[in-house]
Amino acid sequence: MAVVAVGLEMELSWLKVSCLLCVFGFLRELRPSEPYHAEILLGEWYNVTQDQVNRQVYPIGTYSYLALLIVVFLVTDFLRYKPLIIANALTGIVIWSVLIWTTTLLGLQVVEVFYGFYQATEVAYYSYIYAKVDKKYYPRVTSHTRAAMFVGKLVAGLSAQLLISLDWMNYKQLLYISASSQILALFWAFGLPRVERSLYFHNKLDATTAEHVVSTVGPMQLLWSHFRSAYTNPMVLQWSLWYAIGLAGYLQVTTYMQVVWKSFENEPTIVWNGGVDAALTALAALFALLAGYLHAGRLKSRTSLLSLAVLSILEGGCVLLASWTTNIYLSYLGYVLFGALYGFTITVASAELASSLIEDSFALIFGINTLVALVLQTLLTLVVVSETGGLNLTTFEQFTVYAFYFIVIGTVYFIAVIAESVLNRSNGPKTQEIEIEEAKSG
Repeated sequence: MAVVAVGLEMELSWLKVSCLLCVFGFLRELRPSEPYHAEILLGEWYNVTQDQVNRQVYPIGTYSYLALLIVVFLVTDFLRYKPLIIANALTGIVIWSVLIWTTTLLGLQVVEVFYGFYQATEVAYYSYIYAKVDKKYYPRVTSHTRAAMFVGKLVAGLSAQLLISLDWMNYKQLLYISASSQILALFWAFGLPRVERSLYFHNKLDATTAEHVVSTVGPMQLLWSHFRSAYTNPMVLQWSLWYAIGLAGYLQVTTYMQVVWKSFENEPTIVWNGGVDAALTALAALFALLAGYLHAGRLKSRTSLLSLAVLSILEGGCVLLASWTTNIYLSYLGYVLFGALYGFTITVASAELASSLIEDSFALIFGINTLVALVLQTLLTLVVVSETGGLNLTTFEQFTVYAFYFIVIGTVYFIAVIAESVLNRSNGPKTQEIEIEEAKSG
């Protein structure tokens, strides 16, 4: 009976923590102004042009995110997660409050610096749960925390579309709802349970919970051990590269897509950005679930890679549809399909990567891969978007580059997988013959 009682207590404990964190994730993503971000910045409330938003505002967020991510990751572990979750909500309040009050280009650039920190501290949300629950609950709590953010984004997109379509609010008034949801998230964050142990800087076990087991490995040695163990594994390298390349392209497309829609001559009377964002979120979540079901022991690694190569080419085709068409509704369709395909591919890549990792190194390796993705995104921004030293392309030309980025990557991976398969088959009989000869001589 005592064992059953302890088991039930543990079950309720992880579920309670998971639910508390999921509420925070939902509130954090409840930002109805996000689908109309470009509409707001290019509206009557700010003294900026479309070209300034494209080249002098959005890139600041990319550079800030890159500069802060690795520092934030280490500080998150050192401070044991909760302070950074609180800082994330505080930063959200600052961002959407400044957007309400500022009217200048400088003000918007300052917002983007804070937005980089806001994105970087998201790592605390994902890492917190791994430090609070037993490893056997990792798959379930991961799905819970991601689902909470999906639901938040879905509700935000639908509510934004409803408020705009019914003319109950203008675009800028949506900022007040976004700021309010961040205030609620802040209050909720204070109620999250404190984390006693973290993965690296506070990883020593208490003598009362572990019988005189004390870790003698320092945090930096443990970090290096996990890093070396992961990146000397060819499978981890292969899937890490795919993860980083795919994420970089996705971030670039989603960051600048609204600017493309503002460039259409036949922009509709009712702007459907909210509905499109909701549709993308719903389809991406559905495709992610589908990928998880198909991947659960059903696909070999090579088959997974081949399917991702084909889907990457299709993603490029969707970006071309979204940017080359003269019909904005076809552009919406291309963007939604792109997001759905990305939801599938990133889930497969994450699952393949996770299956090759030591459990305690999940946060570190995914953090490093995100950092690599941001380096690639920064390079794309400097080459494609930047006025100084870059190609200085128009908005539609930029998206042509992003489309072929996915197509070329998919094609290269497809050829590499096919070539590897052919080589393995041709070498297979020879290997078997050698093994037979060795067996005979033995």
